[in-house]
Amino acid sequence: MKSGKRGWVRIVEAVISLLLITGVLLVLISKGYLKKEDFSSEIYSSQLALLREIQLDENLRTQILETDLSNGPVSWDNPAFPQDVKNKINERKPEHLECTAKICLLDKICALDNYPTKDVYVQSVAITATLQKYDPKQLKLFCWEK
Repeated sequence: MKSGKRGWVRIVEAVISLLLITGVLLVLISKGYLKKEDFSSEIYSSQLALLREIQLDENLRTQILETDLSNGPVSWDNPAFPQDVKNKINERKPEHLECTAKICLLDKICALDNYPTKDVYVQSVAITATLQKYDPKQLKLFCWEK
């Protein structure tokens, strides 16, 4: 009889120790001690700064507004994509990111044709008008880590 009680005591001790370990891990995770580094806020802010720079540049804004979207969105690889906009993005993007962009109509869904298997960070900006022309479009920037 005595050895049967000893077995139950060990089982109860094991369950209690598992509960204690689980509790400690949950507290550590909730406090943020065990989470991985998150660079998403830095990536989003650098994307937004780059897009604002393009949005405020009269020459780049004009080139985007003059892009013909009658055949659908213009992607990064399309020769119709403004080369100055592409150069600006390549100059200003962080070195650890791979980026591509797309010009679409403002009221249409604008997505990549093929997404990489990594986390993709996306920001867009509306390019609506110059003094001479009103033809709203959006420039969407897609970036991921190399």
